[in-house]
Amino acid sequence: MIHPLPAALDGPGLPVDLDEAAHRCLVAGFDGTASVPTTLKRLVDRGLGGVILFTRNVRDAEQVRRLTDELRAIRPDLIVGIDNEGGGIGHLVGAGAPDVPGNFALGVVDDTDLTARCADALAGHLATLGITASYAPVADLQHHPDNPIVRTRSFGADPALVGRHLRAWITATEARGVASCAKHFPGHGGTVTDSHHDTAVDPRPYDELLPDLEAFRAAVAAGVPMLMSAHVVFPALDPNRPATLSRRILRDLLRDEIGFDGVLVSDALEMKAIADLYGEAAGARIALAAGADQVIVAVPDLETTLACRDAVLGALRTGALPDERVWEAAGRVRRLAERYATPAAPGTVAAWDSGAGAEAARRAVRSRPARHPVSGAHVVDLFPPPHPALNWGGEDLLTELRAVDPTASGTAVTGEPADPAALVAGILRWAEGSPLIVATNDAGLHPWQARLRGSLLTRRPDAVRVSTGLPEDGDDLCSYGRGRANLRALAEALAGE
Repeated sequence: MIHPLPAALDGPGLPVDLDEAAHRCLVAGFDGTASVPTTLKRLVDRGLGGVILFTRNVRDAEQVRRLTDELRAIRPDLIVGIDNEGGGIGHLVGAGAPDVPGNFALGVVDDTDLTARCADALAGHLATLGITASYAPVADLQHHPDNPIVRTRSFGADPALVGRHLRAWITATEARGVASCAKHFPGHGGTVTDSHHDTAVDPRPYDELLPDLEAFRAAVAAGVPMLMSAHVVFPALDPNRPATLSRRILRDLLRDEIGFDGVLVSDALEMKAIADLYGEAAGARIALAAGADQVIVAVPDLETTLACRDAVLGALRTGALPDERVWEAAGRVRRLAERYATPAAPGTVAAWDSGAGAEAARRAVRSRPARHPVSGAHVVDLFPPPHPALNWGGEDLLTELRAVDPTASGTAVTGEPADPAALVAGILRWAEGSPLIVATNDAGLHPWQARLRGSLLTRRPDAVRVSTGLPEDGDDLCSYGRGRANLRALAEALAGE
């Protein structure tokens, strides 16, 4: 059924096939779980290239499959994608997503077969839901100790290690008929700013960027069908624009030098690194002109998507965006859809290894001897609030510890307390006569965690120190991640399971 857009949104002058090609260059987010909004139906009718799902679109597995089937009933060649990195990064908990650790834990174990089994579990689950594009894996190298956004999402800092795990992930995902997407080109790991919140800059000279590029070369060599650009400024590559908007980076470097000919998709345009300096609509137009094939507008407000679409159509009408550039981009998206738009039929997806994630998380835990096991402990779990875009779900160590040691008690602290002294006094009182476990999550980035930990250790030097992020000096145990699988493996190590 055709859902025509109101005349005010159509605008004059573009041939129907060019209008459709322009729509293929867009990926839209939306709100709701039960039905497809009318405005989105109209966009899909016009040729919309893809939709991206988030937690707001997920209630349970059956509902997600109904939603993806409804979307494809409007247009069968629509790509339906989602961020699906594993670990604490994901949106499908309500749909029964497999618990696997994040990439850093997989890199620590460094067993590519195990990485492939974890990736296969995630991709197999996506296939049952009718989702055929996964905006994963992260190919960034984790360089800077103060990087706030990559960290345990990365396989590590060694490009050779990262490359072999990228190959394992991409190959396993491809075998399930799901498109993978290596991100965030040319690398987000050398920054100290989260591009969701502000402009991120990587100031390193060109020769220091080469290892980051090596990881993406490995992904391209492995046949990755999509890459995602970074909203990061690299003065050594282009001092004027972030990679997402840079012809030098997207065309000269990625297309011409590295030789990638798959679909290049932007990170979400509403991220502040783009939205605050350029605006989403101008960002869409500039990104496509620079060499992107699709731009993601992930916000649920479809008015923002329409504004981006209208900016692209307007640029085509004036010639600011050449027709040839849009034909090229749409052709790549069309080829992607030919390979990945059609999902597996319900009930035909082969089983995956449901134990792979737990095995990987257990093997990743690193510990010093003689400080555990502990039983009946009081655990103090310090961690920042969930990231609004990445949707880490706020899983806590106490819940996982009590699953293996029902006598455990604890306190979860998800942000800087108003009265730290009173909190410390209360914890010491509650933990009196019991072993004390103090867990932090990247305390170097969150000084309030370091201060609370220091106050507790001053009074309880016998406390077991745990890290649920990257390792820190003095840790007794480290899980290298904060997904549910990581925390359960940590709890088992603490309890001596």
